[in-house]
Amino acid sequence: MENLIKRVLVSDQAIKIINQLRERHGELMFHQSGGCCDGSSPMCFPKGELMLNENDVKLGTIHGCDFFMSKDQFEYWKHTQLTVDVTTGRGASFSLEIPLGLRFVIKSRLYTDEEREHLEPVQSAEEV
Repeated sequence: MENLIKRVLVSDQAIKIINQLRERHGELMFHQSGGCCDGSSPMCFPKGELMLNENDVKLGTIHGCDFFMSKDQFEYWKHTQLTVDVTTGRGASFSLEIPLGLRFVIKSRLYTDEEREHLEPVQSAEEV
């Protein structure tokens, strides 16, 4: 099997925060917010806390955490590779890192023409 291009990555700094949150909350999951609360931020929850349905897709896994997004929002982002990073400052969301005085953020870049031909497939959240 050829190496597929990942749709979502994670920074080293975000990995440290994920490890810290995992120690306290157990298994985690991410959902890319579609504009509620803190704009369009990745939100971290205990695994299974956020109810997913046929309107969500799984883009991949970052540091052992499934990463989801709504299908409608994915249509806008499908041409970009996302990287979950972290920054200081309290966001206005329900994400687990907020009490730490931090918030996860998304950095993105467009895929090259060659990369677009070798992207990891997305899955319906119902298949996960």
